[in-house]
Amino acid sequence: MTKATKPHATLEKWIWILIYGGLLTLILGIATGRQDEALGWSMAVPGAVLAVVGVVLIYVRSRLSGDGKPKNNLEKP
Repeated sequence: MTKATKPHATLEKWIWILIYGGLLTLILGIATGRQDEALGWSMAVPGAVLAVVGVVLIYVRSRLSGDGKPKNNLEKP
């Protein structure tokens, strides 16, 4: 793995961990909320936040250039 792809690979790994982990926690919170409403909310809300953070990181990844640095849209082609 080259140095140019390593930041993207690490970011990619965290994106999917956050999205899937967040959605799993959200679903478990909803299911738990049927028995204990406070516990269900305390699981569902952080799970939703984690999933949203993962989606935001997808946007961040799309703004990175091939070398792991932010794209500069002001440069002329």
